[in-house]
Amino acid sequence: MSSTRKRYDEIDINTWPNRQHICSQCDKSFQNIDKLEIHLRTHSGEKPYQCRQCDKAFPRNDKLIIHLKSHTGDNLYQCKQCDMSFPRKDKLMIHSRTHTGEKPYQCKQCDKAFQRNDKLMIHLRTHTGEKPYQCRQCDKAFPRKDKLKIHLKVHTGEKPYTCTQCDKAFSRKDKLIIHLRTHSGEKPYKCSQCDMVFQRTDKLKIHLMTHGKKLYQCIQCTKAFKREYYFVKHLSKHTWEKSYQCS
Repeated sequence: MSSTRKRYDEIDINTWPNRQHICSQCDKSFQNIDKLEIHLRTHSGEKPYQCRQCDKAFPRNDKLIIHLKSHTGDNLYQCKQCDMSFPRKDKLMIHSRTHTGEKPYQCKQCDKAFQRNDKLMIHLRTHTGEKPYQCRQCDKAFPRKDKLKIHLKVHTGEKPYTCTQCDKAFSRKDKLIIHLRTHSGEKPYKCSQCDMVFQRTDKLKIHLMTHGKKLYQCIQCTKAFKREYYFVKHLSKHTWEKSYQCS
C-alpha cells in the first residue's frame, strides 16, 4: 500500500462532502478517493509504476502502458509534417503544435501561453511561489525537477560539461554555452534602445536600466543611481569627506 493511500485510508470518507474529495495541497476536487490518490502523486513525486526495461517510473499505470510502446515500436500516429510518430493521438496533437505554433494554454495572470498544459502548470509556480522539489542535502527547493537535478551537482561536485578550448568544466550545459562565447566573441543579446550587445542576458538587463529612470537620488549632491550598490558606495564618499572636515 502506498504512503499516500495509507494516509487517506485513515479518513472516514463518509464524513466528506458527497462526491467531493478535495486535495489538501491545492483546491482541486475529485469524484472518488482513487482519483485523489493519483493526483496527490503530483505533489509528492511518488511514481509506483516502474518500467522493467528501463529506469523510468510513472504515477499512473496507464502512463506506464503507453511508455511500454516505446520499447515495442508500436507508434501508430504519424506526423504528416515530419518523420515522428506517437503511440497516442493526443501526443501527436501536442507535437503538431510545434509546427503550427498553436499555444492554447493561457496564463490568467500574465500574457504567456503554452503548447502543453503541464508547461502551464510549471509556469504558474512563478506566480504562486510553489517549489515542490526539495533538496535533501540542504534547504533549497525548486519549482521544476530538472532545476533540482542541476542543483544536486553542487553537492556532488560533478562537472560533466568541459570546454574543448580550455580546461574549464561546468555543472550545467547553459553555463558552458555562455563560457564558450568568451572564446568566440559571440554577443547574441542586443539592446533594443541602442547598439550595445552582450554575451549574457543578465548583463543586458543591467544595461537596460541605464535607459530608464534613476531610482537612487543622493540628498547631499545632485547625483543619482540606478543600482543600489553604486548608490551606497557613493554615500560612503560623503561620510569619508565629513570625517576629514575641519571643525
